[in-house]
Amino acid sequence: MITDNNKKLAQWALDFALKNGCQAAKLVLYANSNTSFDLRNAQMDKLQQASESGLTINLYVDGRYGSYSTNRLDKKELETFIRNGIESTRYLAVDEARVLPDPSRYYKGGKPDLQLFDEKGRKVGPDDKVAIARAAAEEVMGKDERIISVDTSFSDGESASYRLTSNGFEGEEHSTWYSVSASVSIKGEGEARPSDMWYDSALFYDKLQKTGIGQKALERVLRKLGQRKTASGKYTLIVDSLNSSRLLSPLLSALYGSSLQQHNSFLLDKLNTKVGADCLTLTDDPHLIGANGAGYFDAEGVATERRPIFDQGILKTYFIDTYNSKKMGVSPTISSPSVLVMAPGEKSLDELLAGVGKGILVTGFNGGNCNSTTGDFSYGIEGFLVEDGRMVQPVNEMNVTGNMLTLWQSLAAVGNDPRLSSSWRIPSLLFEGVDFSGL
Repeated sequence: MITDNNKKLAQWALDFALKNGCQAAKLVLYANSNTSFDLRNAQMDKLQQASESGLTINLYVDGRYGSYSTNRLDKKELETFIRNGIESTRYLAVDEARVLPDPSRYYKGGKPDLQLFDEKGRKVGPDDKVAIARAAAEEVMGKDERIISVDTSFSDGESASYRLTSNGFEGEEHSTWYSVSASVSIKGEGEARPSDMWYDSALFYDKLQKTGIGQKALERVLRKLGQRKTASGKYTLIVDSLNSSRLLSPLLSALYGSSLQQHNSFLLDKLNTKVGADCLTLTDDPHLIGANGAGYFDAEGVATERRPIFDQGILKTYFIDTYNSKKMGVSPTISSPSVLVMAPGEKSLDELLAGVGKGILVTGFNGGNCNSTTGDFSYGIEGFLVEDGRMVQPVNEMNVTGNMLTLWQSLAAVGNDPRLSSSWRIPSLLFEGVDFSGL
C-alpha cells in the first residue's frame, strides 16, 4: 500500500527535480510483497517472505535522459540522490526522442474500479496457506507406488504503484494474487523420471481453486509413462491451453516498437496485411473487471483502450511507445497490451482431438527458440501421438520446426478453453501440416 505521506514525498521529489535542472521528469513509487510456502512430500521445505518499496525517477535534462532508482525514501537523502542523478544525466548523449507523452493521451480518471485488489486476503493466516499446499500433496501421496516426490506450494502477493509525470499525469494501481501448484515426479521405464505439474491462480483468495490441483498433476504425469519418439513428418499440431501462449509469444514480441525500430521483427511493414488464418482474432481488452493484467493506463500513463491486434488474420496494430514513435517517425499506440483475448471457438480440446487423423498434441515445450527477424523457430516438445481422434502414445524428445508466419497461416481451429486466470486468455490451438522431427 502506498501511503498518503509517501505520495506527498513523491510529489515533492518531482518538484525538486524540476527546480534543480530538469526540464521534465517522471516518477514511480512502488511497494510489493509476497510469500510462498513450499512443501516436499507434504512436509515444509521452504518458507519465503519478501517485501520491497522504492522510487524510480526518470530525468530529462538538456535533451538527455537518465533513469535512477532508490529504496531510501528520506527527503534529505532524496535531495542528494536527485541532484546526483541530474549531474550524471548531463554526461549522457543527447537523445531528442526521449520525451514524455503528449498530455492529451494520459488517462484522466473517473472510471469504475477494476476490482484487482482483495482486502479479505490479508486475513488469511499462514496456517491456512500451509494447509492448502499440504492438502494438494495429500491428494497425491500414497496413490501410486512409482511416485518419487511431490512438491506443492501456496504463494500470494500484493503490489502497488503510484505514478507522476511533470506534464500532468497521476495514477495509482493496487492488486493482489494467489496461487497453488503441485509438481509430481515418478519412476518411469528404465532411467526415465517423468514429471508434470498443475496449478491455479486468482486475484481473489475466494476465487482460487484450492482442491484437485495435486490430483490433476498426478493424472498428467501418469499418462507420460512410456514416452518415446515417433516418426518424423508432417502432423496436425494441437497445443493445449496451458502451453498455447508459447506459440503466440513470438508473434506478440514482433509487434513492439523496440523490435520494429531495430528492424528486428518478422512483422515489420505488415500492418493491415493478412498474416494469419481467418480464425486468428486477438484483442487487447484492458478494462475487463477483475481480470489479471487489466488497467486504465500503461507504463507511460497513456490511457488504454480496447483494440484489435489481429482481426481474422489481419494485423491491425503495433505496440509503439512514445520513444520509439519518435525514433520511427510514426504515431504512438500503446507501450504494451494488457489483457490478451483470443476469440474462442466452439469445441473443447477433446472435441478438437476427435477430428484429427494424424497429429501430435503438445502438452509441454522443452527449450528451443524463434528467430525474431525471420520468424524461423525450433522447439523441443512432449505430448501425445494422436491417431483417428485418440491419444495412442506419449511422445518426447521431438522438435517442432517451421516459420511463425507459415504456422499462423495454417491455424485451422481454436478451442473454447482459455485459462481465465491468465492475462493471456489463449485457448487450445490446432494447426495443419506442421513439421516434427523425431525418429
